[in-house]
Amino acid sequence: MSLRINGNVHELRLDNRTTLLDTLREHLDLTGAKKGCDHGQCGACTVLVGGRRINSCLVLAVACDEPVTTIEGLASHDRLHPLQEAFVSRDALQCGYCTPGQICSAVGMLDEAAAGHPSHVTPPYRPGVGGPELLTPEEIRERMSGNICRCGAYANIVDAIEEAAS
Repeated sequence: MSLRINGNVHELRLDNRTTLLDTLREHLDLTGAKKGCDHGQCGACTVLVGGRRINSCLVLAVACDEPVTTIEGLASHDRLHPLQEAFVSRDALQCGYCTPGQICSAVGMLDEAAAGHPSHVTPPYRPGVGGPELLTPEEIRERMSGNICRCGAYANIVDAIEEAAS
């Protein structure tokens, strides 16, 4: 099978039951996405597929017909992605285990908000419906709720996302 990951095409021979997470980690040595719960509940394995955030532990590699972007593919040459820079400057990490998934999720979340996708806490009657959503701390917390940080760096994670969004 063929997968486009971080701009590169990889030809692989895999068991058709291999998850995208196991493909990344075990077959391509892309270890940024972490195996946290292996049930899609913690978000440590979040990557972008076709620009949308997904839990890679729940998706079979053979089902990925769109480009995959991992934490390793976010930086551009020698420059970190703005969210990576914000996480560093805001000290939005402690042990770092969840950080790749948090950052990939935040990239997808910012794209969703820019496209005008509402969240559960978005007010139903708001000006400019269909335009970019205003990312309040409450919006960010709701939109990032699928990513767990066991160290409790949530306040700094919200600050980092706010910084990158501005």
